[in-house]
Parts: sequence; structure tokens; C-alpha cells
Amino acid sequence: MPALDGLRILDLSQYESGPSCTQALAWMGADVVKVERPGIGDPGRGVSSDTREYFLMWNSNKRSVTLALNTDAGRNTLLKMLSKYDVLVENYGPGVVEKLNLTYEAVKEAHPEIIYASVKGYGSDGPYADYKCFDMVAQAAAGAFSITGEADGPPMRPGPTTGDTGTGVQLAIAILAAYIQRMRTGKGQKIEISMQEAMTYYIRSGLARALGGKEVVERTGNGDLPTMTLYPCRGGGPNDYVFVMATTPRMWQLLCDVIGHPELVTDPRFEHQADRLKNKDALYPMVETWTLQQDKFEAMRILSEGDVPASAVLDSVDLYKNPHLLARGFIKEVEHEEKGTIRLLGWPAKMSESEVEITAACPLGKYTDEVVSEDLGLSPDELAALKIQGAFG
Repeated sequence: MPALDGLRILDLSQYESGPSCTQALAWMGADVVKVERPGIGDPGRGVSSDTREYFLMWNSNKRSVTLALNTDAGRNTLLKMLSKYDVLVENYGPGVVEKLNLTYEAVKEAHPEIIYASVKGYGSDGPYADYKCFDMVAQAAAGAFSITGEADGPPMRPGPTTGDTGTGVQLAIAILAAYIQRMRTGKGQKIEISMQEAMTYYIRSGLARALGGKEVVERTGNGDLPTMTLYPCRGGGPNDYVFVMATTPRMWQLLCDVIGHPELVTDPRFEHQADRLKNKDALYPMVETWTLQQDKFEAMRILSEGDVPASAVLDSVDLYKNPHLLARGFIKEVEHEEKGTIRLLGWPAKMSESEVEITAACPLGKYTDEVVSEDLGLSPDELAALKIQGAFG
């Protein structure tokens, strides 16, 4: 059975931080009903609208329902549906849930045992509480920019969108903890996660050099140590590189063997890590000469088979045809109603006693009639009356 079979979630979230959370839970078996604005839906549907791939990335395995939450009919319908759900997730901007009168207090009055989970840029209190926030804003506010980039260059925007997805995964963990607690106590609760605070979790290794905030952590680019850095490979393309990370004395010896220079191990210029850093201008070209003779995949294979940790820099094309990910079944092909067969990356957690098939994100409002009728026990006439009242837009 799916691990989270029976867990039901009303997903009022949009874009990425909330949807990444609810998708993770859906991929473990939760029934996620995505509540969207009539006619428009999650604004993420409009991102890269020529392909819709952004929305597809974060909303598989959900059922879309449209409710006009800015109307009495739509809001009341949601509140009546609440008793059928365990969790409500929202990531609206500052002041929106108050405007809709869907605060934790209002929702708890309708369903006292609800787990109410919120993502806020800076949290609901503090000097920044009313500031708008998106992924990279949160990463800048958490210090991620300050430790990314070349040592002599400006702060740099990180590539991964951990400001959203990293926050979403932390929220999913908190929801599961609250769900387990409710199974023991019968009590629901409010969960709030600040994107700024969530991002500090991912830079703590870097912050370890800050001495509790006494020193500014310097940027190191791809790394100064020639045994832990990026090397160009044959081909000369923008991603034709291999990253080498020989961290121990044994790995240093193995690296020397792989590149055909075993004598470097006893060279006094490179005997210790501090020596290799001091004499990096002499050592780097020796390794580079070897990497330039291989393409990045050959370099990765030879180094890895020689017990030297290394990886080719896989780009977005390489990733989808990576033989290792394909062999593990991580690249999924699913059918989309409008786009036909699409390819998605899977869920990384493999569970021996739980399996959930990935399904594509559905069209806006596809399950409105089905879900609302089932949750509220409505007859066709009663459902039609709600439509006339404007509950669904």
C-alpha cells in the first residue's frame, strides 16, 4: 500500500514552495486536492506557458478543484469540505489569508483537528513579516548568495531553487511529524515555516567557518585546492568539465596513479594538503593535461573506477539520458492529457513497502465536481446550485 494512504490534503498553495511539499506527500500516497482560482489556476500554470513544464514539474499526482475563495459560496464550500481532510497547506503572500478570512483561527473553528501548514517568506512576525519574498530573495536573505561565486567576484545567484523546494521539503517533514503527533494526541496544530530560516539549514557547513557570526565566510568558487575542484575535459563545451574531490591522503595517492604521475605523491611540493594549496599553480596544469585528454564521461569513469570521487558535470540533456538514472527507473514517462507522453524525474526515496505510480498534473478544475460531490455528499441538483451561486467561479 502507499505509505500515506488515507492522508488527505487541501492544497491552497501556488508556484513552488507549497506545491513541492504537497507533491512529495502525494508521491508517498497522500490524496492531494489542489484548490485553484477559477479561470486562472495556480499562477505557475502560466510560467513558461509555451511548454507548461514548470507546472508539470510540481503538480503531478494531484486532483485540481476550482473554488472562488473570494466569494461567500466558495469560501463556505471549502470550510464544509475541511472535515474530510487532515491538512491544509497555503503559501499566500502577506495579508492574503486574512483578506480571505482563512487564517488558522478561522479554519480551526471549522475543523479543530486540522493541521494548518503555512510557508511565509520571513514568518508571520518580526520586522520583515510584511515583506514579499520569492526563492532567490530568501536565499539572499539566508546568506546563500554570499558564499556562492568566485573569491574575487561578486555574490552569485545559486542554481538550485532550494528557497522554494528546500522549504517545501522541510514543510513536508513537519507535516508528517504533526500527523504522527495528532495520531497520538488527537490534536491538530499550526505549522509555520520561514523561507529565510529554512535556507540557513542548507548553508550550515559554510557557516561553520563563521565562528558564530564573528567572521565573514569567503567565497571559494569551484575550490582552490587542486585535488578538490573543477577541470575542463575534451570537447570544450560549456559543461565539458569533471569535478574531482580527492579529500584524503589515500585519494591523493590514487589520483596521482590515475593521471599517470605516481611520483607526485613523494614530491615535497605536494606532500600535504597545505603544500598542494600553496603550489596549486604547479599542480593544477598536471591534472588538467590528463582531463583534457578525456571527455567528461570517460574522466568520471576512470577516476571513479580508480576510487577517486569525481563526477562529470551533467547538463539538462545529460540528466534525462543518464544510464545510471535510467537503470534505476528514476526517469519516468507519463501520459499528459494535452501534451501526450512527457518525461519527469521521480521521487528519490525508495520504500520497500510503499509504491505510488506517478501521474501527470491534470487540467485546471478537472476534479471539481467529483471531489466536492464526494466530500459534501451532494446530489447533482445541489452541485448545480453551488455553481449558480458562483462557488466554482
